[in-house]
Amino acid sequence: MAERGVDVSALPQEVREQLAELDLELSEGDITQKGYEKKRAKVLAPYLTQTQNLAPPPAYDAQSPGPSSASASAPEPGPSNSSSSSSRHRRTRRPHRSSGTRDERYRSDIHTEAVQAALAKHKEEKMALPMPTKRRSTYVQSPIDNCTPPDSSSSSDDEAVSSESTGPQQSPDTWINSSLHGSSTSSSASSTLSHGESRPTQAPQPQSQQVPPLPAPAHPPHSHSQPSALAEAYAQTRIDPGGGVGPPDVPSQAQARGSRVDLPANAVVRGMSRGQSRSSMMETADVRRVGRGVPVSSRVSTKIQQLLNTLKRPKRPPLSEFFMDDQEEIVEVPQADPNTPRPEGRQIIPVKGEPLGVVSNWPPALQAALTRWGATQGKSPALTALDITGKPLYTLTYGKLWSRSVKLAYTLLNKLGTKNEQILKPGDRVALVYPNSDPGMFWVAFYGCLLAEVIPVPIEVPLSRKDAGSSQVGFLLGSCGVGLALTSEICLKGLPKTPTGEILQFKGWPRLKWVVTDSKYLTKPSKDWQPHIPTANTDTAYIEYKASKEGTVMGVAVSKVAMLTHCQALTQACNYCEGETLVNVLDFKKDMGLWHGVLTSVMNRIHTISVPYAVMKACPLSWVQRVHIHKARVALVKCRDLHWAMMAHRDQRDTSLASLRMLIVADGANPWSVSSCDAFLNVFQAYGLKPEVICPCATSPEAMTVAIRRPGVPGAPLPARAILSMTGLSHGVIRVNTEDKNSALTVQDVGHVMPGALMCIVKPDGPPMLCKTDEIGEIVVNSRAGGTMYYGLSGVTKNTFEVIPVNASGAPIGEIPFVRSGLLGFVGPGSLIFVVGKNEGLLMVSGRRHNADDLVATALAVEPVKTVYRGRIAVFSVTVFYDERIVIVAEQRPDASEEDSFQWMSRVLQAIDSIHQVGLYCLALVPANTLPKTPLGGIHISDTKQLFLEGSLHPCNILMCPHTCVTNMPKPRQKQPVGVGPASIMVGNLVAGKRIAQAAGRDLGLIEDQDLVRKHQFLTEALQWRAQTDPDHTLYVLLNAKGVAVCTATCVQLHKRAEKIAAALMERSGINIGENVVLLYPPGIDLIAAFYGCLYAGCIPVTVRPPHPQNLSATLPTVRMIIDVSKAACILTTQVLTKILRSKEAAATVNIKTWPIIIDTDDLPRKRPPTIYKPPNAEMIAYLDFSVSTTGMLTGVKISHAAVSALCRSIKLQCELYSSRQIAICLDPYCGLGFVLWCLASVYSGHQSILIPPMELESSLTLWLGTLSQYRIRDTFCSYSVMELCTKGLGGQTEMLKARGVNLSCVRSCVVIAEERPRLALTHSFSKLFKDLGLSMRAVSTAFGSRVNLAICLQGTTGPDPSTVYVDMKSLRHDRVRLVERGAPQSLPLMESGTILPGVRVIIVNPETRGPLGDSHLGEIWVNSPHNATGYYTIYGEENLQADHFNTKLSFGDPQTLWARTGYLGFVKRTELTDSSGDRHDALFVVGSLDETLELRGLRYHPIDIETSVSRAHRSIGESAVFTWTNLLVVVAELCGSEQDALDLVPLVTNVVLEEHHLIVGVVVIVDPGVIPINSRGEKQRMHLRDSFLADQLDPIYVAYNM
Repeated sequence: MAERGVDVSALPQEVREQLAELDLELSEGDITQKGYEKKRAKVLAPYLTQTQNLAPPPAYDAQSPGPSSASASAPEPGPSNSSSSSSRHRRTRRPHRSSGTRDERYRSDIHTEAVQAALAKHKEEKMALPMPTKRRSTYVQSPIDNCTPPDSSSSSDDEAVSSESTGPQQSPDTWINSSLHGSSTSSSASSTLSHGESRPTQAPQPQSQQVPPLPAPAHPPHSHSQPSALAEAYAQTRIDPGGGVGPPDVPSQAQARGSRVDLPANAVVRGMSRGQSRSSMMETADVRRVGRGVPVSSRVSTKIQQLLNTLKRPKRPPLSEFFMDDQEEIVEVPQADPNTPRPEGRQIIPVKGEPLGVVSNWPPALQAALTRWGATQGKSPALTALDITGKPLYTLTYGKLWSRSVKLAYTLLNKLGTKNEQILKPGDRVALVYPNSDPGMFWVAFYGCLLAEVIPVPIEVPLSRKDAGSSQVGFLLGSCGVGLALTSEICLKGLPKTPTGEILQFKGWPRLKWVVTDSKYLTKPSKDWQPHIPTANTDTAYIEYKASKEGTVMGVAVSKVAMLTHCQALTQACNYCEGETLVNVLDFKKDMGLWHGVLTSVMNRIHTISVPYAVMKACPLSWVQRVHIHKARVALVKCRDLHWAMMAHRDQRDTSLASLRMLIVADGANPWSVSSCDAFLNVFQAYGLKPEVICPCATSPEAMTVAIRRPGVPGAPLPARAILSMTGLSHGVIRVNTEDKNSALTVQDVGHVMPGALMCIVKPDGPPMLCKTDEIGEIVVNSRAGGTMYYGLSGVTKNTFEVIPVNASGAPIGEIPFVRSGLLGFVGPGSLIFVVGKNEGLLMVSGRRHNADDLVATALAVEPVKTVYRGRIAVFSVTVFYDERIVIVAEQRPDASEEDSFQWMSRVLQAIDSIHQVGLYCLALVPANTLPKTPLGGIHISDTKQLFLEGSLHPCNILMCPHTCVTNMPKPRQKQPVGVGPASIMVGNLVAGKRIAQAAGRDLGLIEDQDLVRKHQFLTEALQWRAQTDPDHTLYVLLNAKGVAVCTATCVQLHKRAEKIAAALMERSGINIGENVVLLYPPGIDLIAAFYGCLYAGCIPVTVRPPHPQNLSATLPTVRMIIDVSKAACILTTQVLTKILRSKEAAATVNIKTWPIIIDTDDLPRKRPPTIYKPPNAEMIAYLDFSVSTTGMLTGVKISHAAVSALCRSIKLQCELYSSRQIAICLDPYCGLGFVLWCLASVYSGHQSILIPPMELESSLTLWLGTLSQYRIRDTFCSYSVMELCTKGLGGQTEMLKARGVNLSCVRSCVVIAEERPRLALTHSFSKLFKDLGLSMRAVSTAFGSRVNLAICLQGTTGPDPSTVYVDMKSLRHDRVRLVERGAPQSLPLMESGTILPGVRVIIVNPETRGPLGDSHLGEIWVNSPHNATGYYTIYGEENLQADHFNTKLSFGDPQTLWARTGYLGFVKRTELTDSSGDRHDALFVVGSLDETLELRGLRYHPIDIETSVSRAHRSIGESAVFTWTNLLVVVAELCGSEQDALDLVPLVTNVVLEEHHLIVGVVVIVDPGVIPINSRGEKQRMHLRDSFLADQLDPIYVAYNM
């Protein structure tokens, strides 16, 4: 390689080798790019100085991929190409050089071209995929760490963008952009760019005219960005220059005018704890509106637009027909494709190998051969081991091998226990734990065990507790009953130890006794002791481990006779001669490395040179050099070694491979091995390598050697190749590929069946039926030279080792059992065996088979591979939604940019789609060296899959494509036109014996006493009456965080404070009777006094939550909006809040000059109003109740005096409230039932209310529960937020609370006040957690209210306990209720929302036809009661909306009654329980708000159901929320764990929603805890979240766009 003019070819040999070694380390991912450059510079330093002055550096080709080019990107084949730039200084000696650049997966050129062609085709289609958005901290290794921005002094992104540029410097954004290659940063303008865009650096402009850079839609990385319609649309949406224009993702002031106010309800959250932001957060709102616009120039919209454009493209597989029945599982009925290729040949006839010849001097057992050579050829070399540099370390002769093995055998049998009680007996299993670099010790141990007749179980050296698959090795040792492990002294020292120096107990391993087998610890046997060597029989000789697809490690037992026969068969097939030399690069502990390099070699007195993996990594040419030096006749290698040798061979003029008669390629059965063999031959033919010596073979642990190509004779024609059609293969059929050369697979044969063996091909699944001649099946073999069983696992053994093939009619073809080899293939012409894959690499997707290796090869053929490491790709399938889905995981290079990675991923998708016609479900990139490894450096697939499924893979990039590959979705439901009228439905119900679904609370009762009527007509009168009759009765006690009563109010004190406030209001000119007055107070008694003061003065109070002083920008606009909407004439508030309203900070958010009159009520003079106002009738408005609904609508409802007294009376009856009672309230007192209980109920019923402001709980979690215990409270009311705080915060502290004397046995009812479906899981876990403190499991219940009626249900003291039913979620989506048993699949538990209040009637109505529905049918809940609200208070006065919601009549049945529509779906079910009157109890079940439901695929989904599934998907998901945008389902999940978990959530969330709800998630957004806005009732504000997401104000950690 040319490095500033160093001619590499002129460097000394050892320097060139060092450089080659470095190149290799880099390509393998064993060294980082930085480390590589450092070491390389160090090596070249001495030569740089000498050559600096001699010559100008050669021109550097801009296209050259740099130092690691050889491995990082195999360039397109072409004669001028080379494996690295060093070749520029080399004589062009061979025209074949091009195919030298190969990688471990040895793709054939054909394949690379095919992939390029496929990608070119996509290029024309201009496929643009939106790039994921990632917060900067989530970058794993981002290049940004190494550079400093030119000018990044300004902290916030908005400032950075809009600061007035004076000089020509770049803004930090452009800098970040170029540094991060266009990937988005937190929420700065640069994030608008996706990978196909570039942003022109504009000339500095004055602030006012600066136009935000327009987000162009991202084009594919390769096409030139052409202005599209979308871009033109953006170009016309300039924000008017009046507002200061910021970048597109910073909302400009101009948008916040008029009624459209999109405020982030979440800006509060960044620096706050979860609890704090939850309950003390101001609700933010939009004024009630119907059409919702989206800010045009928001990045997310661009991305989503792109995603939509991508999804509009037709999917390849059309949706086939489905049957429709909700009762059944809705899954595709596979329709057979008429064009599927089918096998047409005749049934296969078993193929016979040549007979196993009998040779006179073959030993009766393998140990006998060792005895013979040890005695007769003691000096002859058996094994040469190499040190780490590749130089010979020691040579073991046959004499030494024999004597040491005998010593070990003697020691094992006689010296490991007491004289009478030896630990080992013949037949016991012993683990052999030897490192790869020490073959000598292993040989001695193995043969020592054979001579002692104990059974060796070779395993890998455990390096750490968390070794991939170490617990599975424990399973192997356990199933084989191993209690003793042999190892060498050095290895023992290296094993992980406990602090006391004992060897660590590995996970899942049995307890082992360790024995060191170095010679000095062995005992010389006594003269008369000889090892017993019987003739080979069927007893087990050794056990070889094998890992299955699922990761379980099993031991394949090989009998003594099988071991011997196998050696004989190999000797015959490979034509081994006595005294040959063999170079072995494979692992000598198992498989070919053991069979050829340890067993057959000893049988034939061969000299084996063992080249360990570590030497190969350091010096990839070492095996070629060994062949040359020792004139070896046979070499045993894998494709990887061929590839490495080609990569590393620089100018090896003095190498000759002419001595080789056989180059055995152990993984020659891999379909992609053919190109490695070809390429190696191309390079080394010049070094004397003969084409006929390359011998691929096929093996498996169970069947051992299945087939091997015999060494050819010079000049004989080379075996043929098969070029097969991939489509045919995926259907299990052999078709020669003719038409589409892109999807072809070239395979080489693996020779003939082994001598003495019989082979046939059977169907891989189901009964072992013989295949037809043109069908792919599993190879099964009958031979004496195969494994006999999985040791200790008789069940699994039967299906593998005792298979009797059957013919087409199902009759067995004979008696003899065959062994399944796990290899898939066919028998070609001339009985040559071809293998096209392994059973365990088989991925069955929609009935078609795909081979994992083929997919890897396609992924690697996507040029240039700058992004991932070649050998570090895992392909597996996961079962999601009734089919297998393909997942590819690869290790990303540290220097790959986000851009490159995303581009590589999207191109891999396209290539696999084109060539294999299969969609990828998920493609993930993880940081380098983080995938679990197998002992020899490959990837542990099953562990990787496990990590993926449990969400601990920690990818740094991920791309999910559920839209393309999930093609078995049920058909969207077509809503049938309702041909049946409401009357017929009702009659139908009656005929079917179903009652109409309605329910009612008990009667409110008639009030006889006229005094009472007068007293309770208006609350003002009630308060005056109490102040006269019982002046010193305490109505209210307010507690602070310490539980101390900071303020109390008796009847007379409250009355007098109200009078003061009324006097102040009446004195002010401009405040007239009937005007609205805003009350802005923290929760407390001031609020109550101000409320009654307004009523005394004849004004209409409007309670508003005060703005949060730390977060005015998010909370003040809503205050302003309510003040504007309610047209308030005046604001009553405290001194502190008055200052805040007039502060500079407030001025930055709203216009503070236009506040109405502000009256500070803290220090009012003692005055009494001249008169106390009495309304002329009870239908007059008493107060306005403003609240933000979960859909982000701000709605104010009018509550009349009559409704107030009816509601108070209803609550009094239901909860049995009277003067002697105490209740505790921990609720927000600003709207709904919370306000009624806090301000109104005590004055009406006379009971004492202990007020606990929920925000106090944040600093003192035990406040509420402690108060209940201290005051012995029987009834308490709280919100879900409070309950959640206690559950999460105090869950583990029940013992501590018990010790402090907290006792909740006094609590009779604890009611959660809410306007939603009861949260069963939360109430249940609350009851369970605090059961130890005496809380009764029956105490917790819920209430239900809505905007049209603040309290419909409230579990009182009398009614039966709330019941729970289980409904089928699938039928709910179809607007039906189907009750199922507890624990049924897809069942959803629903709890009754509390007993219906006295005076309330509810009926369930079909929202479309407005006809009543039957019992247990899902419909809208309509309510009729004296405390219904009278209407909406809106600035538009939309009377039609109002009339529709508050005064509606049924279309049939009872057309007189006026009902109010709650907007909630639910059903009524008559239960077996009886209520107080003795009738059967009708329970009301609330399912969810109609406004919130998501209409997807023609079905109705409730967000809470999807959110429940999402929250279960991964331990790090806290809260989650879902919403839709243009038919895309968006899931926002809060991440509680570390940010490296963020990307793990994406596939899990997608999986769970697909599995449980049959929906494909369009966008997954991962955010910080507390970002999802929650209102005071603890309800999620999903529409706000949606608007913040679309306006790009969430600062997400990661946004994934699912394709």
